[in-house]
Amino acid sequence: MTALLAAIADDYSGASDLANTWRKSGLRTVQTIGVPADKEAFGGIDAIVVSLKIRSAPVAEAVSGALAAEALLREIGVRHVMYKICSTFDSTDDGNIGQVTDALMERAGQGWVFVTPAFPETGRTVYKGNLFVNDVPLNESSLRHHPLNPMRDANLARILAKQSERPVRILDVQTVAAGLGACRGKIQSFSDIRPSIIADAIDDAHLDVLGRLAFETAVSTGASGLGHGLARAALEARRSEDGATSGLQPVGGRAAAIAGSCSARTLEQIAVAEKRMPVLRLDPECIVAGSGAVNEALAFARRHLEAGPVLIAASASSEAVAALQQKYGRMETGHAIERVLATIALGLVNEGVRRLVVAGGETSGAVVDMLGIRSFEVGEELAPGVPMLRTFGQPGGDLAMALKSGNFGGPNFFPEALSRLA
Repeated sequence: MTALLAAIADDYSGASDLANTWRKSGLRTVQTIGVPADKEAFGGIDAIVVSLKIRSAPVAEAVSGALAAEALLREIGVRHVMYKICSTFDSTDDGNIGQVTDALMERAGQGWVFVTPAFPETGRTVYKGNLFVNDVPLNESSLRHHPLNPMRDANLARILAKQSERPVRILDVQTVAAGLGACRGKIQSFSDIRPSIIADAIDDAHLDVLGRLAFETAVSTGASGLGHGLARAALEARRSEDGATSGLQPVGGRAAAIAGSCSARTLEQIAVAEKRMPVLRLDPECIVAGSGAVNEALAFARRHLEAGPVLIAASASSEAVAALQQKYGRMETGHAIERVLATIALGLVNEGVRRLVVAGGETSGAVVDMLGIRSFEVGEELAPGVPMLRTFGQPGGDLAMALKSGNFGGPNFFPEALSRLA
């Protein structure tokens, strides 16, 4: 039995979000770190999410990585491959959403492709081609301050047109609400120009329609909301499906959290956590300047881990991050903080931590790479878009983890997630 679905994710925490979506839908799901080497290892698996770090990579590197993953997935026999992007459409005028989508569409020989970051469950909706966050245009929301890819425009068609060589068209919400037939008719009117189609969606019923249409093709681009629709379409196509996966086996051991995200939600979660558990706030400027943050963090952990979970954070306000980027350089600042937090994570694991929560997409990627993790099985959901993960075959013992995008989870996320990881 071959996998029903697969995705190529542009970062690790977003990959976990989608893997969680598919597991909840009843698909036995595996998340890999990088392109898997052994295509024979996926017997009995319904869905595969390949985690890459290509959101902010140079265009040529992003396209090459995505095509390598796509080739492996097609060898396995996957019917539909989704390019999983962030629900805030994080990108720059230079890419990489448009270029990767173009390359996958060309490889598949496909006449059109859906592109939608809509995810109503987390407040992301698309109307007339514009992205809203909790009913506020993206460029007016707090998410416009992403440290690497600040989003200053809510118009997805305008953004995508700067990145893609293909025409961009919009499938409006009225057509989507009218159902499959109306959508097919509208798409047919676009077919002579081989477009990328920004698809409106403001509720889950719209995603069901889009998922069914996308599943009829080989490639789509979207966030976990489109993943919901694809999963339902795939399960309809396999009526003999045997249901959801069993719970993950517990790993035990010490517990810790690491936060590198600078989102307003993560900053709120850190403040709440300080009332419940030991929290160390590292100074991001000291980290970038190389002033011994790793030793400080591990000494703090040794003092407190025996009594319970700890949180180590390098998060700062968007204004503070902007000042650091001005002083040290945008990419240099981000890479320095990610490298230090990943080194701290390795040190924590060496101190006996086996249950680890990481906040922030770039931070999650750096931590997973530092720990040498190659794949996870996906378990129950800790918060919308944040599943439990369990490594398997990890040297030194398996880990229970959660990789959280910065804006996900409620105010009490860190204590609750750490208490539930087993």
